[in-house]
Amino acid sequence: MQKNITQTLLIVEDDIGLQTQLKWHFSNYNVVVAANVNDAITAIRLHEPQVMVQDLGLPPEPDGVIQGFELLQQSLRIHPHMKLIVMTGNDCNEHALKAVSLGAYDFYSKPANPETLELIVQRAFHMHQLESKNRAFNLSKSSNLEGLITTDDKMLKLCKLIEKVAPTNAACLLLGESGTGKEVLAKALHTLSTRNEYPFVAINCAALPENLFESELFGYEKGAFTGAVKSTPGKFELANGGTVFLDEIGEMPLQLQAKLLRFLQEKVIERIGGRKLIHLDTRIVCATNRNLEDMMANAAFREDLYYRIAEIQIEIPPLRDRSSDKTLLARYLLKKYAQKEHLNIVGLSEDAINAIEEYSWPGNIRELSNKVTRAAIMCEDKYISAEDLGLKSAENIHLNLKVIRESAEKDALKTTLSATGNNISAAAKLLGVTRPTLYDLMKKHNLDASLKTNLI
Repeated sequence: MQKNITQTLLIVEDDIGLQTQLKWHFSNYNVVVAANVNDAITAIRLHEPQVMVQDLGLPPEPDGVIQGFELLQQSLRIHPHMKLIVMTGNDCNEHALKAVSLGAYDFYSKPANPETLELIVQRAFHMHQLESKNRAFNLSKSSNLEGLITTDDKMLKLCKLIEKVAPTNAACLLLGESGTGKEVLAKALHTLSTRNEYPFVAINCAALPENLFESELFGYEKGAFTGAVKSTPGKFELANGGTVFLDEIGEMPLQLQAKLLRFLQEKVIERIGGRKLIHLDTRIVCATNRNLEDMMANAAFREDLYYRIAEIQIEIPPLRDRSSDKTLLARYLLKKYAQKEHLNIVGLSEDAINAIEEYSWPGNIRELSNKVTRAAIMCEDKYISAEDLGLKSAENIHLNLKVIRESAEKDALKTTLSATGNNISAAAKLLGVTRPTLYDLMKKHNLDASLKTNLI
């Protein structure tokens, strides 16, 4: 049978003999193997398998199930759409049912019969394919916020806010650092509004010379100035019925701010050199990375205009605060660019993922896109490395959920003990645990010895 390189099967089994047998039997797939939890997690991040077959009994306790269940839960958090098949012993129905309740797709009892297991695996791949097509269909059917890729809770709440505000005529002010995607959200506001059949016109206020600002926005009549050989409509007129997006509104000169305010109040404009009032129905969406309240205090921005453009303020978080979006966006941008340029690049290496997660991304999504494009061009392998991205390798970054939980737990203990002056009773009450439990937690994180003499 011809090998299907687009279907990746991860086999997690510490028995080398069985591992080899299964790898050989499933050779028509792109097979990846792992013998322990850490190697399996690394393989999931690197290869994103559609199906995973795992033994519940894994090192360092091959006769137990603790590591197996830990892997099951971590795997589905990292790659929730993956189909996970658990292998158990003949007398372990209780464990099998628990695995399914935790999210496993199916289970199979040892000893392994490759032919029977193959039917389960085939069905799992088929189900994964159907669900993927269904998700793609639903996305294409309601691509509300086209161009926005996220799984971050803050961004998902922001999407809901955009969906609520878009159909109204409320003035929106998008706040966020440069490169966070303000224009993408402005386009979403337009697309979801009743104005979506009319033009969306974007204007970068920081890119316009001050002497051209007024003519660009409001247009001019023939003979209004040297070179005005014909009457020309401005951007506001061209967007009549639609939306004008004023990016970097904080860079607009004060004189133009007064004219913008008049338009927002009366919905009329006058071209330069004209006397005729032109009535327009154009929605204005503004954005800035500056602090307009500070600018108002320094008389650099009109207070009356601020309250006109900021009926709804939408704050866009920087990329560094968007949980798992960094790697998600990097993979999306890489796939998009590789397909466009017909590049033979499979994905990101583990050290690239670690470097992406650790880097602070001061330039946000614009910087990420730049680095991914550069890496795709420079890469000489199938997997992009941290070096290709121009980032320092961060191999020791802790992406393991258990490590993250324990670190957060230790920080919470230290903060609470410090806040209560090392008073055990008060700290236990604040944390919602008993005194014995608090002592156990302190011992677990080696906090008891250093605080022993001061505890009450």
